[in-house]
Amino acid sequence: MSTTTITKTIFLEAPRAVVWTFLTEKEKLARWFHPAEHDLREGADYTLLDHHGDMSRICWGKVLEMRPYDSLVYTFTVKPLKGAMTTVRWTLEDAAGGTRLTLSHEGIEQAAGEAAFMMLSALDAGWDVHFGKFREAAKIPVAA
Repeated sequence: MSTTTITKTIFLEAPRAVVWTFLTEKEKLARWFHPAEHDLREGADYTLLDHHGDMSRICWGKVLEMRPYDSLVYTFTVKPLKGAMTTVRWTLEDAAGGTRLTLSHEGIEQAAGEAAFMMLSALDAGWDVHFGKFREAAKIPVAA
């Protein structure tokens, strides 16, 4: 793994099947990340919209792999990357009655070139904000 790969793990008080819906369904993506044009589908392009402004395209890519309740992989870019793609991988695992969700975001240095550190810093901070929202949105107690 590259030293410029962003890796983050959070623990969610929800089963993997519920967490999966927050990663793939447009209505639930809007609750913690960005509104999507449609549910994510393997092999299909996706677009996430900027809900703070004019609902313009904020990030986009293509869903490369969907293994329900286990992993999701897609290409990912944002406007500052001018279409250069990075890769986001989500891994879901059972953990003490909830879900351990791990994000791996790689390829940022290659996509950003000379602006790599600025882009790494911005994406790192952005994922932190979104993960905080994810914790609240997916707070569904697991049956004891």
